Amino acid sequence: MKCLICLVFLITALADISAARAAERVDLELVIATDVSRSIDEDEARLQREGVAAAFLDPGVIGAINSGALGRIAVTYIDYSSRPFNKVVANWRVIRDHASAAAFAELLLKAPLTYGRRTSIADAVEHGVELIENNAYQGTRRVIDVSGDGPNNHGNLVTSVRDAAVAKGIVINGLPITNDPGPGLRSRYYLPDLDKYYVGCVIGGTGAFQVPARDFKDFARAIKKKLILEIAGLMPRSHPATRARFLRANAKPPVGPGYRLGCDIGERLRYRAWGDPDDP
Repeated sequence: MKCLICLVFLITALADISAARAAERVDLELVIATDVSRSIDEDEARLQREGVAAAFLDPGVIGAINSGALGRIAVTYIDYSSRPFNKVVANWRVIRDHASAAAFAELLLKAPLTYGRRTSIADAVEHGVELIENNAYQGTRRVIDVSGDGPNNHGNLVTSVRDAAVAKGIVINGLPITNDPGPGLRSRYYLPDLDKYYVGCVIGGTGAFQVPARDFKDFARAIKKKLILEIAGLMPRSHPATRARFLRANAKPPVGPGYRLGCDIGERLRYRAWGDPDDP
């Protein structure tokens, strides 16, 4: 009987070793999650998609990829709003040079745009964690890159989801789009200091940072800068508070300090507008 138990343990151990060897090692596992909620129109959705595609064709991004110890990253791209409408636009691809980056960019540009309902950053992060934990890669770092123009207003509380992802060793970086369409055109979820909401409620993990975009036309600049920084494992020099959190990091990865209106501001605005959080 003891021999049989030992044999089972041996087979299990060999299977685990085989699975580990089968996973391709990369410098970074990166999930890019872009907002396609109702507040995003067709032109804005296209600007986001084209911005990411252009970034992967940029020599600076290719250089950041090549600067890694392994010289390659694994990346996937999802459009998010709320989970029933989330879509994996480009499944996991290894990018190691201009040719593989160009193929990834072409895939993004050819894929149809996605249109969703509600804004669930929490759903995007949960989806991203699942994609990371069930892929065929072993990354030195694991990052979910979330962009959006409003706060979480559906699904689980974004802070709870953020903390759960950070506990798994996954870093969440942000790209808030602080777009102000002007009086009469603003979404009910418009926050003039969305960047502060992202710092306090969304980003998390050792070295987490954000790069805000002034509007959707500025998205291409912001995403290129952000990709270079996160692929190379750097932090923006212009964010001393972020650097300070990084330097203070210990066994417990740092999380955001909160937001002046509360990290549940999106949910409270939804209740006030509809009376029922599940009402479309």
